[in-house]
Amino acid sequence: MIVVRYAYALALALWLGGLAVVGSFAAPVLFGHDFMMMALAAGVVLLICLTIMRLVGPRPAAYGVRAGIIIFMLLLTGYTGGPLSSRLEQMRQAAAPVDQLPASDARRIAIEQVHERGTTLLALTLAGALALLYWEARREEPWRARPAATGRSARSDS
Repeated sequence: MIVVRYAYALALALWLGGLAVVGSFAAPVLFGHDFMMMALAAGVVLLICLTIMRLVGPRPAAYGVRAGIIIFMLLLTGYTGGPLSSRLEQMRQAAAPVDQLPASDARRIAIEQVHERGTTLLALTLAGALALLYWEARREEPWRARPAATGRSARSDS
């Protein structure tokens, strides 16, 4: 089970870290094919690992909510890397470089709106990753057992 939990944590770290780096430093990469493929692969690994943990060990806390968040993140990432990215690329090819267009130019406004939509979707995906990280961070330490009176083991929310 430790291998599955490790794979889950690693995939979450890659996705969350990638989102943080892309969102903070390299916004044009937001729509990059390589990043989107890595993010989608990480999401699939997350969903598979979470499901394995559910089937093999004690059911992870809020399994349905967590699986729903992962699926939502996958949908957002797929849309951002697919249709939205293609639309933005077509718009950029049809116009002069955005920074050379007047602020009132309809093409610049349209490109900025699509880019803003992508940034919003990135923020929603990042929020989902942070929520998943919350569930991992709130797990009890295995060495700190709960009082016997509760009847629950130290790993009951695993």
